[in-house]
Amino acid sequence: MPSEVALLESRTLRADHLGRVDVLEKVRALQVLPDGIHLSTEAVARYFDVPTEALNSVVKRHRDELHTNGMRTLKGSELQVFEMANLAISNDGRPSSYPQGRAHLRLFTRRAVLNVAMLLRDSEVARCVRTYLLDTEEAPRTVIASDPRYDGLDLRVSNLETSMAQIGPALQELGPVLNRMSVRLESLDHRMTVMDHRMEAMDRRLEAVDRRVASLDRRLDATNHVVGAMSVRLTDLTEDVADIQRRLPHPPHPRRKRRK
Repeated sequence: MPSEVALLESRTLRADHLGRVDVLEKVRALQVLPDGIHLSTEAVARYFDVPTEALNSVVKRHRDELHTNGMRTLKGSELQVFEMANLAISNDGRPSSYPQGRAHLRLFTRRAVLNVAMLLRDSEVARCVRTYLLDTEEAPRTVIASDPRYDGLDLRVSNLETSMAQIGPALQELGPVLNRMSVRLESLDHRMTVMDHRMEAMDRRLEAVDRRVASLDRRLDATNHVVGAMSVRLTDLTEDVADIQRRLPHPPHPRRKRRK
């Protein structure tokens, strides 16, 4: 059985034990994100009771190995899609495991967390994980080998984590599409808002025209009444003038002067 020091120093030995992700929960509970698969940098640091700077130092020294075992960093549209997905599946609608509006988010799978446990030197929790991993190495494998139901279980778990890690590129490809759709929808919404403003302005202008037409109708009605009254008065005046003319005596005809 390898020693703890050999486990810290040998990547090959660490790779032989990466299928035992069940050891993590036996030592301490993991605080996974709402997707049930990943942990943030802060959650991993809390699990091992170390500052995030210590964890970042391990990541910096063993980045390739950790990436191979499921660690990845989300940025841009991929981060936006991931956060939207976690918002959708969060129980309270507000995932509290990571802050919003950050520029990037580093994610760890259980396999990557176990990898960190075999790299952190100054963590009592990591030391417990390594001790539990080494002390129980032989017995669990014997039990599992004797029961065909568990044949290849470690490999299946590893394959499952690898498959989940492959979702990242698919989400990254989907991110720009969603972004373009969002831009087009915002543009359409802006156009609809402009159209609504124009329709409102048109409605106001039509209402003003209706008021002017109604005012013109009232003025025409008043004019018609005045004209009608004037017509009646002119008719009456014409009749009065004719009656007066009939009553007046006819003027005498002028007599012609005789010539001398």
